[in-house]
Amino acid sequence: MTKKQRFEAVLSYFSTHMPVAETELHYTNPYQLLVAVILSAQCTDKRVNLVTPALFNAFPTAEVMAAASSDEVFQYIRSISYPNNKAKHLVGMAKMLTEEFHGNVPSDVEELQKMPGVGRKTANVIASVVYDKPTLAVDTHVFRVAARLGLTTNAKTPLATEKQLMKYIPLAQVPIAHHWLILHGRYTCLARSPKCEVCGLTDVCKYYSSQSRGK
Repeated sequence: MTKKQRFEAVLSYFSTHMPVAETELHYTNPYQLLVAVILSAQCTDKRVNLVTPALFNAFPTAEVMAAASSDEVFQYIRSISYPNNKAKHLVGMAKMLTEEFHGNVPSDVEELQKMPGVGRKTANVIASVVYDKPTLAVDTHVFRVAARLGLTTNAKTPLATEKQLMKYIPLAQVPIAHHWLILHGRYTCLARSPKCEVCGLTDVCKYYSSQSRGK
C-alpha cells in the first residue's frame, strides 16, 4: 500500500464513520476558544470545560481580562495544569488582543503566535476552528495516531508530523482531519492500551500489523 492509498483509506473511513467531528472545548466566541485552547495545553478538555464557565463569567471579554491581575485569573484556573504560567499568559494575551488587535482574534497563524501562551499548535487550532483555514494542529493524539497508522514516517516533532500530514490531506479536509485524529486518539487509539479490537482501521494500520506479526 502506497502512502497516498493509506491516506485515502483512512480519510474515507473517518468521513464515513465520523462525518461530524469538532472540538470538545466549550466556547461561544473566538476569544473564549482562544482562552480555552491556552488552558488545554497538557490538560484535558473535560477539565478545561469545568473551569471556563466561571472564568468567562468573571472575564467576559479580552478587555476585562486585560485589566485583571494574573493572581485574580489564577483563582479561577487553579485546578488546571500549570495555573501560574497560564494565568500570566492569559492576562498577557488579553492585553495584546485588546491593544494590538482591537479585541479581534486574528486569523493569521503568525499574528496569533505573537500573543503570550500561543504556540503553533494553539494558533493552528484557532485558524482552523474559527476561520476554517487549512491549518493542522498537532497535539499528542495527532502525533501518536498519525505515527501508528503509518501516515507519518520517523516524524520526531509536531512540526515534522504536520508537514507530512499536510502533504497528503486535501486542503478542504484539513480542518476536520485534525479532529478525526484527535478523537480517534482520545477514545480508540489510546496511548497505553489502544482499543484495536473495536478499531475499524486495523486493515491499514502499521502498528496493528506489527503487533499481529509479533504474536
